[in-house]
Order: sequence, then C-alpha cells, then structure tokens
Amino acid sequence: MKKIQFLFLLVPFYALWLSCKTAPSVAGDSFGAGVSRPESSVEFAEVIKQLDTNDSVNVVMKARVSEVCQAKGCWMNLVDPIASSDESLFVKFKDYAFFVPKDIAGREVLVEGVAFTEETSIEELRHYAEDAGKSEEEIAKITEPVTEKKFMASGVLLLK
Repeated sequence: MKKIQFLFLLVPFYALWLSCKTAPSVAGDSFGAGVSRPESSVEFAEVIKQLDTNDSVNVVMKARVSEVCQAKGCWMNLVDPIASSDESLFVKFKDYAFFVPKDIAGREVLVEGVAFTEETSIEELRHYAEDAGKSEEEIAKITEPVTEKKFMASGVLLLK
C-alpha cells in the first residue's frame, strides 16, 4: 500500500518534468489558422537541413523572428533561436489572409506551414527592402535575383 501511495506522489513530479522537456510553452497570441500541433514542432536547423535534400517540408517549426514588414506585418524573417548562423527563412502568410504585429522582432514563434526553396526576383527583393525601411541606396544595390529558403505559413503562434 505504501508503494502505491509513493507512486501517486511521484506521478505529478514526473508529469511536470515531461512537460518541461517536450513541448514549448504555447501560451501566446495566435495568427491565421494558428498552430494545430505545437507538440510536434521541430527546430529551425532541422528544417534547413531537410531543405538540402527535399523540395519542400510540411512542418511546425520553432524559430526567432529577426525582421518584420514595417508596412503591414505581411512578411517576416526567421532565424535559429538556439544557434547563431547566417541561415534565415523568409515567411509569407498563406493566401495573404493574415498579418503579424510589426513589433515582434526578437520574439520566438511556432509557425505551421510549408518550407521550400525558391528564386526571388529583383523586383520582389526591392519591394521587400522598401517594406523593411531600407534606404534608396540599399535598394538600388539589389541587382540580382536570389535563391532563398522560404516558408508559407498557415498559422503563427507567438511564444511567451
């Protein structure tokens, strides 16, 4: 009987330990369709690695926002929240159906959608540079299209 009582005392501590080890804290503001399966999120570096061998990856990913469109919040750039690297993902929102707040740079998010690689035209790159508030000189220096990793998000969840 004492063993059973001891087990009942351990179960809450074990559950607490598991919750700290698995899913990130998901309390926060949600945009678009939200994130349907936050417990299955993968790290940013894993998605980048998968894009090296796959055309696209359907995923829930944890990342840090490095930049947001200052005109409307209609796009954002994501980077690895753990390691510093030059890799980033340019994120647009499915069907242009939602935007994110313009002041979330530095915040961690979960995004659900499709990661892929695509060439971005000079005109589009200049448009995004203008949205980001870049100077005319910086915009004029954009003279070549760029192949970059992108993400089409159906939902975004700001983490606390």
